[in-house]
Amino acid sequence: MGLGDELMITGFIEQEKKKHPNKQIVIGDLKKKIIYDSPVYKNNPNITPINKVDRNKPIHFINYYNEARPYIDYERSNDKNWKWNMSFSPTPGKLYFTDNEKNKAISILSAAKDYWKKNNNTKFKAIIFFESTSTKIDDSFFYYKMKNKDWGESNWKELILRLKDEYLIIQSKHEKSKKYEGVYYSSVDFDFRTACAIMNECDLFLGPEGGFSHAAAAIRKKAIVYFGGWIHPKVTGYHFHENIYFDHSDSPCGAVGYTCSHCNEARQNITVDNLLSKVILILNN
Repeated sequence: MGLGDELMITGFIEQEKKKHPNKQIVIGDLKKKIIYDSPVYKNNPNITPINKVDRNKPIHFINYYNEARPYIDYERSNDKNWKWNMSFSPTPGKLYFTDNEKNKAISILSAAKDYWKKNNNTKFKAIIFFESTSTKIDDSFFYYKMKNKDWGESNWKELILRLKDEYLIIQSKHEKSKKYEGVYYSSVDFDFRTACAIMNECDLFLGPEGGFSHAAAAIRKKAIVYFGGWIHPKVTGYHFHENIYFDHSDSPCGAVGYTCSHCNEARQNITVDNLLSKVILILNN
């Protein structure tokens, strides 16, 4: 599963902990008797870390793994197209940052502000946390899925160029990230959790549906999230975000086994002007 999947379950787990306050909460594959861990579970008081599970005390097992994601309709899905469980809506997750992560985020943000001052004569209007590329983009299993979900490098590039003179834009840092002119890209390495801590200090998240959009929901951050026509915002989106969806007879297609012409049509129909107007509207309110 991806980090977005793992973040989604943390909202549900918070509810389960309230029902079972005296039990250890663990996540995994009950049939295989495997307990899973994730960076997003770190520091979460509702989840018992693997190395602290006491099998002599009551355990509440959350059965959650690749073949048990509640937003996928597995009976109707196949190797070419995933079908969605349209009755499912996610509960915003939870992220609990460490002091070290918070301090590192503030330090990186401070460097970004210094970078702006050195290169601009005016003050920025707001800070945008941006990421357009999944860490899984080159994974053979996820390749078509990520390609079909993507708004396209040329669209992101034009949008950033039209924002960069008024907004400080900070990008996450991973080896698959595509660098764009006008975006602050830190010289300091940092992981997903620290990236989310940086986002927590920003005014807006801008990017596609995925790990960071779920992180934005977990920290209740304003967000503009590109869905295209691949998956419906009702299934993996949040009502307090601005969800950009291609409302079409073929949407949501869930194409995972091929390059989808419908998803390409979505990229062409959802314009840069559309997203630009959303950014300005949200950040001016």
